[in-house]
Amino acid sequence: MKIQSVGVIGAGTMGNGIAQVCAVAGLDVVMVDINEAAVQRGLDQISKSLDRLIKKETLTTDEKAAALKRIKGSTSYADLKGLGFVIEAATENQAVKEKILHQVDEIVSKDTIIATNTSSLSITKLAALDSNPARFIGMHFFNPPPLMALVEVIRGLQTSDATHAAIIDMAKRVGKEPITVKNSPGFVVNRILLPMINEAFFVLSEGLASPEDIDAGMKLGCNQPIGPLALADLIGLDTCLAVMEVYFENFSDSKYRPCPLLREMVAAGYLGRKTGRGVYTYDK
Repeated sequence: MKIQSVGVIGAGTMGNGIAQVCAVAGLDVVMVDINEAAVQRGLDQISKSLDRLIKKETLTTDEKAAALKRIKGSTSYADLKGLGFVIEAATENQAVKEKILHQVDEIVSKDTIIATNTSSLSITKLAALDSNPARFIGMHFFNPPPLMALVEVIRGLQTSDATHAAIIDMAKRVGKEPITVKNSPGFVVNRILLPMINEAFFVLSEGLASPEDIDAGMKLGCNQPIGPLALADLIGLDTCLAVMEVYFENFSDSKYRPCPLLREMVAAGYLGRKTGRGVYTYDK
């Protein structure tokens, strides 16, 4: 099965990024969110992102116009009817994702492939709620989707070979490098990355070094392009906490215990770049 039309649930950072990647690659996209304001914010972000690519001379103004023309913003799940593929990119919350995926399952055809962009939740568990579990799969893009080359393709226990093959093909067609991963909390990349970020918060909370020096140490000593605390701000401290809580609950291993400072900052609303304040402060 060759996918030509894509539905994206969520017009936030991940959703609009996925929509952009698909549209630039020539696929028709329907991007759905809860209200017109959210949809418009997503479309505006895509336009700004494409403008940055034009400045870098990796995209032309004509290509930008063509990509935007391929994206339809919507607040109605009914617009997902007839699409070959639908991916949800909503907040990292089991109940929210289950509600969205139930609505999608009721509207799309039984042949439509349904994916989740979850970074930590069980694909097998989410697939079990689908009327056709064999067509369900994880497709985890990385932030920001237009710039990051990797896509984790996660098979649930029920995922068919045909579904897996179609998503591997689609990932390559939109310019990404897919890796196939078994279903397990955090999959591969975040299973390694998030505990490192969590440990950086423990180091910060113990006063071993300043945020700037912690990040400089990992950039200069480990050749990372961005320090773990700055990366946490980019990902969102609430997302980091949610993922660590999933690990702690599923593995029952104290090494995944979320740092109390991370919990405190999330409780205070210091979520990172999206709120203007996290470990660092930002102009909104």
